[in-house]
Amino acid sequence: MTCRQWTAVGQVEVDVPAANVDSGDGSDSVTEAEGQTKDCVCSQQGRAEINRLLEENRLLRAQLQKTELNETFLKDNTEKVSYYTGLHCYAVLMSLFNTVKDFLPISKTLTGFQMLLLTLMRLRLDLPVQHLCHLFDVSHKTLSSVFTDTIDVLYARLGALVHWPERHCLQATMPPQFTETFGKRVAIIVDCFEIRTERPSNLKARAQTYSHYKGTHTIKYLIGITPHGAISFISRGWGGRASDKHIIERCGILQKLLPGDVVLADRGFDIRDAVGMMCAEVKIPAFTKGYCQLDARDVEQTRAIAHLRIHVERVIGSLRNKFKMLHTTMPV
Repeated sequence: MTCRQWTAVGQVEVDVPAANVDSGDGSDSVTEAEGQTKDCVCSQQGRAEINRLLEENRLLRAQLQKTELNETFLKDNTEKVSYYTGLHCYAVLMSLFNTVKDFLPISKTLTGFQMLLLTLMRLRLDLPVQHLCHLFDVSHKTLSSVFTDTIDVLYARLGALVHWPERHCLQATMPPQFTETFGKRVAIIVDCFEIRTERPSNLKARAQTYSHYKGTHTIKYLIGITPHGAISFISRGWGGRASDKHIIERCGILQKLLPGDVVLADRGFDIRDAVGMMCAEVKIPAFTKGYCQLDARDVEQTRAIAHLRIHVERVIGSLRNKFKMLHTTMPV
């Protein structure tokens, strides 16, 4: 293709080849621009997909943390803490954990908090061991070992909380109902409670643990509370065959009594002589002693003792309701 060009001198028409307007340079620039546009679109789409995946990952992590049995699972949720552990709130749970964490066993699969939570959940809810194994992703052997070790740590660190208060502390907090009937002399209200156990294979242990009252094999504990309801004494375990009198005479509670103290007990605690040796007094509901009925004075005193002594049974009932494991049959 040519174009005509006129010279300034002779005005001669000359055919000169025209420049190619469809040259390769223009085509390449267009292609390059289109490619950059496509790359930009792909980059934007990629960034959008990455952001979507990051957000999805964040949400999944948040959901996972809510289901994992750790501090986050219970934090700021009093209802969960109460249901799974029996404690009042998260602050109490963390205070308990801080008290025992340095003494808990080392585990490759569980944190210290999970060990404590596992133990409290088993005590509180009496969940099957296999179910707890699935929840915490541990073997049966590991869970049993952790539970036993944590119970030992809790006993060692918290056992001192069950203590016998000084007399002046008892008198300062004596409820009016006790003051009206016995003055400020009541030191403790006692009763026994039993926990069912498996039938021992050893014949002697089988005889010692059989409770005629429960009709099965049990372990028996003496528990004592102060007039305002705090647990102040728990004995070691005895076979269910042991009588209330036998336990109270040998568990060490008599040595804690002071002259003038009053002990409230049920009829099964025939311990007047043993308590009298400590210059203290035991109050139990009166017997009919072969008569058809009690006289008016004994009726009033029996009613007063029964009304006040019922508090220890309420404490025992509260323990059983709070920690479901106490309802089940304990392995030997």
